[in-house]
Amino acid sequence: MAPIELQISLVLLFALGGYLLSSRINQSAVVGVIIIGIIIGPSLLNILQYTDVIKTLAHLGAIMLLFSIGLEFKIRDVYQTKYLIIALAGIILPWAAGYFLGYLFDYGFKESMFIGVALTATSIAITAKALEEMKKLHSTAAKAIIGAAVIDDVLGLLALSVATQSANGGIAAEEILNTAVKAVVFLFAGIFAAPYIRKLFLKIDEQRFIKGFPDFLFIMAIMFCFLYASLAEVIGLSAIVGAFLSGAALEGVKFKNGKDLKEGAEYLHVIFGAIFFVSLGVLTNFRELTVSILPLFVSLLAVAVLTKVAGCGVASRLVGYDRKESLVIGFGMSPRGEVAMIVALIGLTSNIISQDIYVSIVLMSLMTTILTPLVLRNFLRW
Repeated sequence: MAPIELQISLVLLFALGGYLLSSRINQSAVVGVIIIGIIIGPSLLNILQYTDVIKTLAHLGAIMLLFSIGLEFKIRDVYQTKYLIIALAGIILPWAAGYFLGYLFDYGFKESMFIGVALTATSIAITAKALEEMKKLHSTAAKAIIGAAVIDDVLGLLALSVATQSANGGIAAEEILNTAVKAVVFLFAGIFAAPYIRKLFLKIDEQRFIKGFPDFLFIMAIMFCFLYASLAEVIGLSAIVGAFLSGAALEGVKFKNGKDLKEGAEYLHVIFGAIFFVSLGVLTNFRELTVSILPLFVSLLAVAVLTKVAGCGVASRLVGYDRKESLVIGFGMSPRGEVAMIVALIGLTSNIISQDIYVSIVLMSLMTTILTPLVLRNFLRW
C-alpha cells in the first residue's frame, strides 16, 4: 500500500484533473471529479483503491462541505412544515416503489424491504455542492431541498430500523420510537442551542487575547462541527446532518477580532470535498455489472429518479411552489450518493440482501449522483 502522503497527493492530483474535465465539458465540478474517480478506480484503470485513508478523508470532506453550507443558512429556515410534507412524500413513494420492484424481480420480503429503504435516501452533499456552484444556494427551491433532506435523514433512519428489524424476525415498536425521539430531540436541541452558541462566540471575540490569536474562534467552530457530527452519529443520523446544524447555528456571525468562519471553512471543504467526490467514483466498480444484473440496475435507476421527482415534486406543488421550482426540488432530492451506499453495505454485511442487489444499489447511487447536477445545470433553466 502506498504511503498516506502519496495517496492524498494522488487523490488531489486526480481531483484537479476532474476540475479540468468539468471545464472542458462545461459541467459541474462534482460531475468531472466523480468521473475521474471512476476512471482511476477499479472500474477502469485501477490506479487508486478505496483504502481506509481515502474513506476517512472522504468522510471529513462530507462533514466540512455541509458545515460550510450550513454557514449560509438561518437555522429557522430549515424547519418548516412544508419541508416535512416534501420529505414524507420523498420517503413513502420510493419505499413503496422499491418494495414493489423487489417483488417483481422475485425477491423475498426482507430483500424487497431493503431495496425500498435504499431508495428513500437523499445525499444532501451532492445537491448542495451543485447549487453552490450555480450560485443558487439561497433560492427558495434550494432551501426546500436542504430542509427536506435533513428531515429525510431522520425518516430514512427510521425506515432502516424497521427494515432491519423486519429482516431479523419482528418489529420492536419501542426501539423505533426510542430512535425517533432521540433524533427529534437532537434536531430541536440544535435549534434551541443556536442563539446561545452565537452569543458564546461573540462574547469570546470581545476578549483581549483574541487579537493575538485570531484563529481561536475558527478552531472552536470546527470543534463544534465535529462535536455535532459525532452526536448525530451516536443517535444514528448521518454525521453531515450534525455538521450542517453546527454551521447553521453560526450563520451570519461577524467577528471584530477573530477570523471569518466562511473563508476558513471554504478552504477546508474545497480540499476535503474534492477527496469525497473522487472517492464516490473510486468506490464504484462497473466491472461487477453483469448482464444478469443489468435489468435490476436499470429498473432501480429509473424508479430512483422518478419516485423522488414525482413524490417530492408533487408535494412541492401542493405546498405552494411553482412547476419549475417543484421540478428542481424533485431532481434535487434524487441523488442517493454515499447514503444509499452505506445502507446497501449494512444490508450486505447483515446477510439481508445478496451481492446482485448490493451492486445494483451502489451503481444506482453513483448514477443518480452524476445525473442530478447534469439535470439541474443543463435542463432546468432558472
